Amino acid sequence: MQVIEIAILIFIALTGTAVVMVRDPAKQVIAISYFGIVLSVMFLIFQAPDVSLSQIVIGTVGLPMMILLCLAKLKRDEQLRQKEAEKKG
Repeated sequence: MQVIEIAILIFIALTGTAVVMVRDPAKQVIAISYFGIVLSVMFLIFQAPDVSLSQIVIGTVGLPMMILLCLAKLKRDEQLRQKEAEKKG
């Protein structure tokens, strides 16, 4: 069992690094979702199924959805500001 535990910890380090290295916000949300899936697998391997289920709901679905909603609102606000600037200028 130790080999699986070491392997999942290495995979977590790789996916965490991938989240940081991605610069496009939309792609970063997908990377965060993958990271959440890997964390839930880690919790399952370390025999914490309740935490794993919580991680699936929050880290894989909830957090990425909230980030995407925030990105959409920021984009909409920026478009509104541009339209107002065109009207004034």
